[in-house]
Amino acid sequence: MLINKLLAFYHRYDRLIWLRVLGTVLSTVGGFMIRPFLALYLYDRLGENLVIAALIVGLQPLTGLVAGIYAGGVADRYGRKPIMVAGLMLEAVAIFGYAFVDSLPAFAALTVIGGIGGALFFPAANAQITDVVPENIRHEVFALMHAALNVGAACGPLVGVIIYRINPGIAFITCSVLFLLYSLLILFKIPETLPKEQRVRFGMSKADRPPAPARFRLRDHRLLLGMTLAMLPFTLLYSQVETILPQHLKANFDDYLTTFATLMTINGILVVTTQLLIARYADRFPVRRVVLLAYLLLTGTAIGYGWSTTFVWLLFAEILFTLGEMLNGPQINKVVSIMAPADQRGRYFAIFNSAWPLTGTFAPVIGAFAFGSIGGAYWFTIVAGLLFVAGFAQHRLIARALKPSNQPLDSSIPA
Repeated sequence: MLINKLLAFYHRYDRLIWLRVLGTVLSTVGGFMIRPFLALYLYDRLGENLVIAALIVGLQPLTGLVAGIYAGGVADRYGRKPIMVAGLMLEAVAIFGYAFVDSLPAFAALTVIGGIGGALFFPAANAQITDVVPENIRHEVFALMHAALNVGAACGPLVGVIIYRINPGIAFITCSVLFLLYSLLILFKIPETLPKEQRVRFGMSKADRPPAPARFRLRDHRLLLGMTLAMLPFTLLYSQVETILPQHLKANFDDYLTTFATLMTINGILVVTTQLLIARYADRFPVRRVVLLAYLLLTGTAIGYGWSTTFVWLLFAEILFTLGEMLNGPQINKVVSIMAPADQRGRYFAIFNSAWPLTGTFAPVIGAFAFGSIGGAYWFTIVAGLLFVAGFAQHRLIARALKPSNQPLDSSIPA
């Protein structure tokens, strides 16, 4: 019986999806191996200059923000597969280079290369899912990818600590190899999903090329722009968890490092074990209400982070955070995938995902200033207020986006 259920679960999704799950686990294990130590590594290599190290780390999301504007259109024009492979290889080169360079210009150049690689990969990867997955289970696949990512988040730092203590260079080389393996998996095992009639191929004459897409003007896609803006408080909270929360815990808890690591581990375990169940259950309800609930849960999370004085309340806040991210991510990505015209899926995801590098670039500085000026409790309360307002805005935008032709998302869809 169990074997039959597992087989049914496997056959529910395209083989391409399972290859992507495998590749996601490989790359995120590698990425999270070095992520907690990158700033420290740069700090040591650049003469213990904290400001310079922070600026170098900030180059990656800034580069991703700029490159992402064009990445989606490139994926819509030349195909998902070559853009994904190129993105992963650029990231592999950048990470490999970190192990051997020791000058400021070299670190800056490698960080820019890595930022371009990430900007190329993710819009094409999300568009690829939209190409091959039926609408009624698309949110499940986005949930599956989120769970795979959290396998890396749960395992990567633990492996990274061990390797980093032996030799930091080995950690960067190992991470680079894992990214390279994922690129080879896509190159040799995953087919192109953009239809031939929409794709420009190598060696194609100008006469045979498909017509260039119409100019993309944001004013013609106001719902997409509005949803992207409403995502900013969501991504802002993420950035503050990585940068400001440890500092806030340090001021309120004796063993703050263990406390923070425990919260992150609990988050990873819960996502890996319950993400698909949560996604399937959430599909019983109108998507706009699920997203609103997610924002309200994250509002409670921000308040909990700011005002908790015991580990029990922090744990409760972390559970709210985990539920909120599991409810929001798959549903909101599904909405974007349905809104996007068939020839603009990469561009749509590139614009929507720009909320991440935007907050990744500017939010740490804003958060640091606010933390120093008014304290962590009041700053997280402000973040909670932004999430509360953005949740109702997102609810209204999704209702408008789906009302004309996509009303089935607001009703139960049989599994």
